[in-house]
Amino acid sequence: MRRLPGVLIVEDEPAIAELISVNLRHSGFRPIWAMDSVTAQAELESVLPDVILLDWMLPGESGLMLAKRWRAHPRTKAIPIIMLTARGDEVDRVAGLDAGADDYIAKPFSTKELLARIRAVLRRRAPEQAEGQVTLGELCLDAATYRVTFQAQPLKLGPTEFKLLHYLMTHAERVHSRSQLLDKVWGDHVFIEERTVDVHVKRLREALGEAGSMVETVRGAGYRLTVQALLAKQA
Repeated sequence: MRRLPGVLIVEDEPAIAELISVNLRHSGFRPIWAMDSVTAQAELESVLPDVILLDWMLPGESGLMLAKRWRAHPRTKAIPIIMLTARGDEVDRVAGLDAGADDYIAKPFSTKELLARIRAVLRRRAPEQAEGQVTLGELCLDAATYRVTFQAQPLKLGPTEFKLLHYLMTHAERVHSRSQLLDKVWGDHVFIEERTVDVHVKRLREALGEAGSMVETVRGAGYRLTVQALLAKQA
């Protein structure tokens, strides 16, 4: 029997949670509802879902705090998180993405849009099709084992940052616009804004540490991965 993808809905408003659950069930997903941070944590400790829909405003810990905690924990760091919130301002969207969310959807939203976003993060979470190692200078990425090292030291990257780095390393020295990166790394997820690329590039640089300078901003054009930037910094 085919396993249905599990979606943990962390939402304190029963009417919204039920509406989402009904639509998820009709679309081939297995919804699990948690109305607060304590219940959500208990669900995660029981069985890991494939996606988390996380409301920003919750009793007890906020969704923002939960996203940060789950993204920092080895067991939950790879689970895609979509923030659900009435906060639609850019500063709030960026805060949600910086906290570790993979996507952000403001209330009220259409269920079609929500389902499209869930399918998109699941596509992005799928294992890399390319196998083998890619090396640029002392930076090495192994797509088969999902490992990244710099100067033989392991680095910890989230799933989106890993995919972004993989694409940049396999297309090194080329300049890629934000829209090109959205197409190649995020796929046909038409709802994601170009600003999302900037947030994930920032997170990628932070995760790479000293090697982060290899991810170069080309003013007015986009980004490129180049070993020359690191060599110039070390000179």
